[in-house]
Amino acid sequence: MTQTELARVLGIKEKVSLASRFDWIDLGDRGLTKAELLHMAGQLGLSVPQMAEILPVTERTIQRYGPTHRFNKTVSEHLLQLAEITVRGTEVFGRRELFLAWLKAPCPALGNRKPLALLGSRFGTELVLDELGRIEHGVVS
Repeated sequence: MTQTELARVLGIKEKVSLASRFDWIDLGDRGLTKAELLHMAGQLGLSVPQMAEILPVTERTIQRYGPTHRFNKTVSEHLLQLAEITVRGTEVFGRRELFLAWLKAPCPALGNRKPLALLGSRFGTELVLDELGRIEHGVVS
């Protein structure tokens, strides 16, 4: 996963280093903007209400903020996790469209839940990342 891909998925316009997890921590501390949240929603093919279901923030709060408003650390770190999953899923499936189709379909290895439905939880995001790793290595559950 490259810094460039992660920044592209998040729609980060400014020059920022994402080379290490420490950089990710710093970015989470600084906060991601509403514009970056909306860009991430577009990458996942989700609406604002759907993003609000996944993130620890209400739809009303998202709508109320201006494009440059920075979200708190919790929301920002969750967005970073979603970006990581999006980049990883696109790498594994080869095309974003194939990854999005998988994300929105029931997955037997995830208890017949849609991977998207698990992204509202830190534990769920870990399960989705683990499953992407198994798919990449040809391990079918």
